[in-house]
Amino acid sequence: MPSITLAQLAALLNCPPPADSGGGRTITGIATLPEATTEDVSFLGAETYLPQFGTTKAAAVIVNRRVRLPEDNNKPVLIVDDADLAVAKVLEIFAPPIPRPPVGVHPSARLAPDVRLGEDVAIGAYVVVGSGTKIGRNTILHPGVIISSDVAIGDDCEFHSNVTIRERITIGSRVIIHAGSVVGTDGFGYRWDGTRHCKIPQIGTVVIEDDVEIGSCVCIDRAKFSTTRIGRGTKIDNLVQVAHNVQTGPHCIITGQAGMAGSVNLGAGVVLGGQCAIRDHVTLGDGSMIAACSGVAEDVDPKTIVSGLPALPHRQTLREQAALRRLPDLVVQVRKLQEQIDELRKQAK
Repeated sequence: MPSITLAQLAALLNCPPPADSGGGRTITGIATLPEATTEDVSFLGAETYLPQFGTTKAAAVIVNRRVRLPEDNNKPVLIVDDADLAVAKVLEIFAPPIPRPPVGVHPSARLAPDVRLGEDVAIGAYVVVGSGTKIGRNTILHPGVIISSDVAIGDDCEFHSNVTIRERITIGSRVIIHAGSVVGTDGFGYRWDGTRHCKIPQIGTVVIEDDVEIGSCVCIDRAKFSTTRIGRGTKIDNLVQVAHNVQTGPHCIITGQAGMAGSVNLGAGVVLGGQCAIRDHVTLGDGSMIAACSGVAEDVDPKTIVSGLPALPHRQTLREQAALRRLPDLVVQVRKLQEQIDELRKQAK
């Protein structure tokens, strides 16, 4: 079981050790404030959770600097600028190892004769790799991965079970793709010819740049022609649809069940909330944010937050929602006013 002393933990987080000089205390895990034991470290990121902080049994608590602790606090604390980032470092210590295939090619894997493998590649059971494909050093393919022909994969990648990479796809280095995702499916392109939906050939490709992480069951379609591109450092949650010719800038965040139609263009650092939908050919400016369950039909300016269906500037959406909640009362008032007007008209006659 991994463990670390409180003093070592403080050094890792680059913060002063607890004032009670208990730096030699051993920490064997991390847990929430209510669940932590005397051998766990916990964390406090907001004053909302101060009641839980008061009753926690944690050996020490990582606390955001902006949180105002009670003056009579006597619990060991580690004060940091960002509790979430600090917790990420701690989780790396206590995370159980992920089972991975050993370096080499499993006997049940099937690789075309001309596949080129870098040093220390690990290929699991029942993996299939097509002709003309190149796989960079230290890359890991878990059991059941399918890599088609003429695919280029960079160094230090990891593809989990049942990932499918279609033909003529380029993937950078340090890319993680979780189980069940598919890269390079034909874009959804059809045209009515008078009698049937005629399929439009999708002859383009997909480029996934360095340091991208893709969740489970994500579909990234190849371009009709040219490229569908996922920018470097972008993180994609589970169950996301990326249509043909979509372009994402670097370091975007795309959360679960979001969908982008064809030729959507995301700038740098764009954030898409869960279940939002982006219409085809829409451009989202750098740093813009789309709230969950929004439907975006028009371009969004940089550093703008939009929400609603159709999506509008967030403050406007909130005002409209507040007005909508008043609508039943307004209907009653209008009905009463109409009755008064009708009565006045009768009296006038």
